[in-house]
Amino acid sequence: MFFLRKKKENFDNELKKTRESFFSKIKNLIFLKKSIDLKILDQIENLLLSADIGTKTTIKIIDSLEKKIKNDGYKSTKDLYNSLKKEIKNFFTGIVNDSNDSLEEKIKYGKKPYVIMIVGVNGVGKTTTIGKLAFFFKKKGFSTIIGASDTFRAAAINQLEIWSNKAGVPLIKQHINADPASVAYDTLQSAKSKNKDIVLIDTAGRLQNRVDLMEELSKISRVMKKIIPESPHEIMLILDASTGQNAFEQVKKFISFVKISSIILTKIEGTAKGGVIIGITDQFKIPIRYLGVGEKIEDLRKFDEIEFINSIFN
Repeated sequence: MFFLRKKKENFDNELKKTRESFFSKIKNLIFLKKSIDLKILDQIENLLLSADIGTKTTIKIIDSLEKKIKNDGYKSTKDLYNSLKKEIKNFFTGIVNDSNDSLEEKIKYGKKPYVIMIVGVNGVGKTTTIGKLAFFFKKKGFSTIIGASDTFRAAAINQLEIWSNKAGVPLIKQHINADPASVAYDTLQSAKSKNKDIVLIDTAGRLQNRVDLMEELSKISRVMKKIIPESPHEIMLILDASTGQNAFEQVKKFISFVKISSIILTKIEGTAKGGVIIGITDQFKIPIRYLGVGEKIEDLRKFDEIEFINSIFN
């Protein structure tokens, strides 16, 4: 019981900025009203938009609340508050529930190694997150290997080596400007020969050169299939939660040339823009697997939509 309470307290603290800057304002707005009318929806709409939930998702929420006010009305302010919570909860239904647990089951019971290709623009915490992922999987008992296929930046290789050492996980690397597909090939060969459970492949994040990046990712995938025909089994997109609406644009660009199977949101603890989780889930129907919640190697947690909703509506 103490562990569960401590875990909840930690998560509440990680979402403190999002909750206080947005959801607490909505709570105060609703519960200070003596009666509910359509005017309150304008204020709720402004608060939803300020939390970077996104215009499309905000309109869906407001339209639904407005319909109920016109048709049935609300018996109390608590009724409206619970309806808002339910509307947001519905966005996650059927998207997240089967993602987190099934990934570990796939790795545990599926054909090994399980290959995860990591994509994302430079600056979102991609290298750090790969180190955290490697450490997370290691704690779960999975043997992991990392491939440094972002060979465009020497800093990317050096930083990844630092994080792989912290995690106690081997790294396959080559020199700066080496062929990224060649690094991936070597990594998968090593993973097969050493019976590794998981392969994490880093990739470049030069989204401004979209054509080059698309061709590079396609080549990496083709080369990996020579070793493991089903690879990559998963393509994870890393997003920085603090960028707000810019995160939406990054998802749009990446899904235009690669099939994203899941998302990791970083820097959630330091931003008031945690509402981006709601908009991304609604608009793209891509499961969010993990949240980056700090600078330490253990600061990666599974995303639980119930835990998230209960925390922000606390």
